[in-house]
Amino acid sequence: MTNKPDRSGPCILAGFALAAMLACTTPSASAHEANKRVADANALATADTVSRPTPSTRRAVARAEKGPYYVDFRARTAASWGHAFVWYGKTSERAVEVAGLTPAGDTWAYVLGHLTWVPAETGASYGDLDPDYLTASYRVYLNEADAKRVFAYIKKLQANSPVWNAETTNCTGFIGDIAEYMGLKVPYRWQRPENFVNSLKEMNGGRQMVRLSTE
Repeated sequence: MTNKPDRSGPCILAGFALAAMLACTTPSASAHEANKRVADANALATADTVSRPTPSTRRAVARAEKGPYYVDFRARTAASWGHAFVWYGKTSERAVEVAGLTPAGDTWAYVLGHLTWVPAETGASYGDLDPDYLTASYRVYLNEADAKRVFAYIKKLQANSPVWNAETTNCTGFIGDIAEYMGLKVPYRWQRPENFVNSLKEMNGGRQMVRLSTE
């Protein structure tokens, strides 16, 4: 198992977790379907709604800060704590790829994942492409060379994340690994996805352009 439990937050009481999760859960898409799903124009447009520059400075900031590729750290509502995931792709294209860590299967798998490790899916889950569910977004841009490295890392992380557990190998830890690989400062991982994404943005000063260190 490639995840690192020692970086996760403290365990919550199993009884509390079960009570919260049994109330209602959100289904995930199958891995095959998730890899094929893309966002429509309206969903893609929401990615830049947070912290837009004023009209007088938008053009200058765009020239200085934006690259041809991006990774968008996102959080959305869910029946309980919410979910954190990433969009990534090319700024000139509507289609996006989605990566996140969710339990595979039905409600029982989700609940069981608060007590032990359960099989995981790492593509798009229900609601990831719906702008109405979005609660937080932090988009950073990359040049082509860095994007190739980051996108390859995301694919590798997906391939090496076979299990999900609410307390140790969860969605915030998954996107936190991506942010850390990109050289971003990463906040405390055991918190609500919305708070995690907002903290990630705050800790990095809202920087828009990321340049990886040389290998």
